Amino acid sequence: MRFAFAAAFAVFFTVLFGVAAVPALAQGGPSPAPTTTVSVQPLATIAAQPRFDALKATNAYLATVKGEARAKSDAYFEGGYWLQLIDALYAIAVSALLLWSRISARMRNFAATMTRSRFLQVPIYVVQFLIVTTVLIFPLSVYEGFLREHAYGLSNQNFVQWLGDFGTGFAVNLVISAIALAFIYTAVRASPRFWWVWGSIGTVIFVAFLSMLAPVFISPLFNHYYPLKDGPVKAEILSLARSNGIPATNVYEFDASRQSKRISANVSGFLATTRISMTDNLINRCSPREIEAVLGHEMGHYVLDHNALGLTWFGLLFTVAFIFVNWGYRWLVGIFGGNWDVRTIDDPAGLPIAMALVSVFFLLATPIQNTITRTMETQADIFGINTARQPDGFATATLKLSEYRKLDPTPLEEFVFYDHPSGRNRIYMMMRWKAEHLNDPDIKAGPVSPQ
Repeated sequence: MRFAFAAAFAVFFTVLFGVAAVPALAQGGPSPAPTTTVSVQPLATIAAQPRFDALKATNAYLATVKGEARAKSDAYFEGGYWLQLIDALYAIAVSALLLWSRISARMRNFAATMTRSRFLQVPIYVVQFLIVTTVLIFPLSVYEGFLREHAYGLSNQNFVQWLGDFGTGFAVNLVISAIALAFIYTAVRASPRFWWVWGSIGTVIFVAFLSMLAPVFISPLFNHYYPLKDGPVKAEILSLARSNGIPATNVYEFDASRQSKRISANVSGFLATTRISMTDNLINRCSPREIEAVLGHEMGHYVLDHNALGLTWFGLLFTVAFIFVNWGYRWLVGIFGGNWDVRTIDDPAGLPIAMALVSVFFLLATPIQNTITRTMETQADIFGINTARQPDGFATATLKLSEYRKLDPTPLEEFVFYDHPSGRNRIYMMMRWKAEHLNDPDIKAGPVSPQ
């Protein structure tokens, strides 16, 4: 990631010389200095700024989403609260089944018959583990990823198309998990007491590596990427990128409409893999002002080093999670290890224990995770409005996001469950910015906010 430190020292000396014609000294003494009459005029009255109420404009924007649309949006998002709990409980139940039935122990024994290498035994076990858990969790996956999305009108896929993407995701997850867990278990064997330190560091490095590879090697597995057609929108986006030091020479569009109607964009990658991408939904459903607002926000993530910042914060969270797993694993194995045929913490058969403990930890840490991401999203919003200068474009784009995000939650609800600022807070932020820039020429020439 990029770190820039700059120091500038400047000393300015301004010497004012007043030069006047001074008559030669007479023998009788110096002549009086010349005088000038100063005319004092009253200052012109500054024209009063047009009246603009940011809160009133925010309420007016929010009022445009009402009735069935508002109820549907609220129900979809609120249902996600319960799904977080259900997902955690389901993962615990699957883990318990694998442990008490000793399926996990038998998968470990099979891996041991395949090779004597303890390093290779881990990926062999992980492949079995992911196949079994994916099959067990598949009914919940179908409900959450297909049935529920169709019920709320958010999916454009039939079941075969959805299943194809599900299978691709499973294959990617299989490869990534087998590699990552092989090295984590290596750290556990090398340092049974302090594996959580090396496991956290390794996880952060691995995630950073994946974020660099994803735009070029992983994302194209799910969608087709192609250069955005030349035009005013592309020219403006590249201009914003150049002015903010983003090393991108093209803008890419991808066919997200084959999956859903959601609008989205991102600035992803690192150095040679940096890519500005947007969904065809964003192009087809949004105005140029909305597109610029969304891209300004996404550029904010890149310029503000949110990849590095996010990895740092979540790296600390991973560390605490691994400490929790280390403690919980030893405690549970001390009580039930004989029933499960699970041995020390470096035993792959204990992976279901780790999965259950991680599920519990991150469920309890939901407010912390969301606060980290919500803070960065707020920073990107502020960067985006100062860069793109499209307050009304951002407001109307936020309303489109309300198709799957509740617009107006309670403060506690937002704190616990929102990984982005709520629609109300985002629009109000834009309207407050507009109130401070009403006399700027581009804002004067822009659209009129509702009042």
